[in-house]
Amino acid sequence: MTFAIITDQPIETGPIDAAVQSRSSGAVVTFNGVVRDHDGGRDIRSLDYKSHPDAEKILRECCETVAAETGLLVAAAHRVGHLEIGDVALYAAVSSAHRGEAFEACKLLVDRIKSTVPIWKKQHFQNGESEWVGL
Repeated sequence: MTFAIITDQPIETGPIDAAVQSRSSGAVVTFNGVVRDHDGGRDIRSLDYKSHPDAEKILRECCETVAAETGLLVAAAHRVGHLEIGDVALYAAVSSAHRGEAFEACKLLVDRIKSTVPIWKKQHFQNGESEWVGL
């Protein structure tokens, strides 16, 4: 079973890391998608993430597809709600026998999540303006 969750709480990495542990794995690659303080030359104050009701199901399907395509163990979590600078919005983990395939699969997983899972963010800028991204 693939671990995939959308949560409005800070992401707990332990269950995600445990989901990709294997005696045959010599490499575990993780990705922390962290809220940064800028975008396109504008200063970010905070973000709000919103998800479609089916987003967790689609996240799980995304993880299952990448696992099937690569033959590796994969897991991911995405946070929704209000996030501050430095908060983790996306955490992904992949394990494999060797580091190269783990790095490649983790990149594939993150790219696939960002392109298929219906989650949108509203950026709040330091100047008081806001804008939606990914609608």
